[in-house]
Formats: sequence, C-alpha cells, structure tokens
Amino acid sequence: MSCLLPGWNVFLYSLMLLRKKKEQKQNSGKARAHVFVAGRVQGVLFRLNTRKEAGRLGVSGWVRNLADGRVEAVFEGNEQNVEQMVNWTRKGPIWAKIDDFSVVWEDYSGEFTAFEIRHDSQ
Repeated sequence: MSCLLPGWNVFLYSLMLLRKKKEQKQNSGKARAHVFVAGRVQGVLFRLNTRKEAGRLGVSGWVRNLADGRVEAVFEGNEQNVEQMVNWTRKGPIWAKIDDFSVVWEDYSGEFTAFEIRHDSQ
C-alpha cells in the first residue's frame, strides 16, 4: 500500500526532519540534568533549599527523597542556569554533607513549568 505513492515516504521523512530540526533550534541553549545525591541529605532542608535555588535561577523540574536515603532531582532550563544548579547541588545547603554525587545529562524535554518538591519515592 505504501508503494502507491513512491515519493510519499520521502515527503513524510522530510517533514519529520524539518520538525526535529525546528525542535532542536527551539531547544538550543536548553539543558536537562538528572542528579542523585548521597550522604547527609535528608532532614537538612535539602529539598526546600533546592527549590529555592531553582526558583532563583529560573530552573524547572523536581526534587524528592528516595527510600535509600539519597535525594534525586531533575533540572531543566537555560543551559548555564542548569549547570549552576548542578554545581549548587554538589554542595547542597550548609547542613548537608555530600558523600556521593552523580549527574546524567539528558535531552531537554520542556515538560516542566515550575520546580516542585515531590513526595513520592521509588
């Protein structure tokens, strides 16, 4: 059935490439970071201070405590601001003691409109 219009597949593929290129252009300068922080990071206002810092920097996403004692967060926004947020998270608030830190740079999705503290842990 797809052989009825031989140029149709090329046309659809071209449209798909144009859409992807437009999305990449819109997302240029944007970043997404997924971080995990271990150490004394729960009970020291880590999530609250993370939300405050994200608000100051204009970064969206979320932060939550994990059942294993770590904190997990996702940051999205301007690349420079997300990098600043990641650097802040490496230290955390004054009462925190970071023993281990990891960051995974993911594709920007634009799915968040604000920064929130989540209360679900997986």
